[in-house]
Amino acid sequence: MKIILFSRKGITPRTEDIEAIFGAIERYGFDYAINKVFAENIEKFTDRTIAPEFIYDGIVGEQPADAVMVCYGGDGTLLEGVHRLDGADIPVVGINGGHLGFLALAPRENIASVFEAIASKSLHLEQRDLLCIEGLSDKPLYALNEVAVQRLGASMISIDATIDGNSVATYNGDGVIISTPTGSTAYSLSAGGPILAPSCRSFLLTPLAPHNLTMRPIVMPDSSVVTLRISTRNNEASISADNRTFKISNDTILTIRRAERYIRLAVPHNISFFDSLRNKMMWGVDIR
Repeated sequence: MKIILFSRKGITPRTEDIEAIFGAIERYGFDYAINKVFAENIEKFTDRTIAPEFIYDGIVGEQPADAVMVCYGGDGTLLEGVHRLDGADIPVVGINGGHLGFLALAPRENIASVFEAIASKSLHLEQRDLLCIEGLSDKPLYALNEVAVQRLGASMISIDATIDGNSVATYNGDGVIISTPTGSTAYSLSAGGPILAPSCRSFLLTPLAPHNLTMRPIVMPDSSVVTLRISTRNNEASISADNRTFKISNDTILTIRRAERYIRLAVPHNISFFDSLRNKMMWGVDIR
């Protein structure tokens, strides 16, 4: 069995966490690979040295059928790790080194139990759908959380939106977000969108600061195809797909649908999505 370790810049590893990770790898006899940035941080902040043959850079590439990716950091780290898989059907585990997280669910205090579950093949996995975004280049983009189209500069942008060929609205304002249920607790939530349980077969269209105050988020079936035509006064706007941002030109047309690929996300047996909501949103705290 092989462990694909991933972390990113800005994540300072704790010595005790790294020792717990490599102690488990050695205990269970796992093969492993570690991305270059994570290896450099480990060597910088701990006494460990990573041999070059265990380091990868860029896309993960072909791996054994029983490989598991372990991301060390927060939700943003896990999102980047998912895109490093480039569609490979490898389960993803997130060890939460941050604060508020809905994807990196394993607390750093339970690192040993994470690797025990990997070794015993008892990880509890949930399928999480991805968005497929076409219209930027010859290759589609993929997003686990959301795709957001936003203005650049001070002028509002105008976005004509259709769902399954039916005209929905022209959104004049800061932009729009198309979100998966997984991403409903991310940017869309900050913009006033509803929370969807991950098992919901649906997507969200959430306007960003719309000039028309009657506009509200829309929940649609995940079989829907969304088309966005972007018009701007300064001929530029931006699109973000999870943690990647690109500039787009005036009159760009984007098509967004459920991707054929998906990820398998490890979630703790004893923590439900609603447990996470209650704890992370502090809904159980009496503030009276």
